Amino acid sequence: MLLHKNNLMTVNVLTAFLFLLTLNVFSQNIQNNPQSNHGNKFEQLGTILPTPNEYRTASGAPGNKYWQQKADYDIDVTLDEKNLSIIGTETVTYHNNSPDVLTYLWLQLDENQHDPNSFIQTIDQNTIREPVTDADLKTLKPKENLAGLGDKIDAVLDENGKPLKYTINETMMRIDLPKALASKGKVKFKIKWHYKMINRIEYGGRGGYEYFPEDGNYLFTVTQWYPRMCVYSDFQGWQNKQFLGRGEFALAFGNFKVRMTVPADHLICSTGECQNYQTVLSP
Repeated sequence: MLLHKNNLMTVNVLTAFLFLLTLNVFSQNIQNNPQSNHGNKFEQLGTILPTPNEYRTASGAPGNKYWQQKADYDIDVTLDEKNLSIIGTETVTYHNNSPDVLTYLWLQLDENQHDPNSFIQTIDQNTIREPVTDADLKTLKPKENLAGLGDKIDAVLDENGKPLKYTINETMMRIDLPKALASKGKVKFKIKWHYKMINRIEYGGRGGYEYFPEDGNYLFTVTQWYPRMCVYSDFQGWQNKQFLGRGEFALAFGNFKVRMTVPADHLICSTGECQNYQTVLSP
């Protein structure tokens, strides 16, 4: 077919317009795909990162008014090998370095993940393979086998020994302060608790005990074992999401003074600096 020059230019222009229109529609489909779970494919980080402020700069460095909370712990803890349990008392000194007034505090009770009444038990998945082994059956975790597990809070007291009001919500505990904690202030309180350790070989997890029947003794792996302060930050407030047995949480910095009482024939591996080698080690 012969085309007049003007007609040819019209066709070329029309083709280019349709091509550009197709590209535009295609790109719009990519960027606004409702079926995608990855967000905008070409979205820049600038729209995702929080707006810089006096606490956190655009470079990622702390701002001129950056702050961070502090929690100091003074802990006395005993390993009861006979009853496979941990018994502890801790005094927490919480420093409010934020500009906010706090009327309550949140703490983590990670051991409550093993509580038989915890919602975690209802969402935990189990499978039976072929052939079924004894280990497979043990992972089904009959509820009666979990009886007595989880943190047992014996007391929450202020620095004068008066009871403090507290509420336990699964793996979280909230302490209501009788007097609001002002900015730059600090509060001291005491918690007494105990819990029964879990067989971590049968039920999994990082903390618990392992029994050696040939030797008639135990290996204890003690993790996430004390009630500890949740993080309070400028961008999130209280970080009080439930602990589901996996993942990690940030913690406030602080100083630790820990006194551990264990059976005399046990060896301890721990972080920190031992203060009484001459007392606990044989000549």
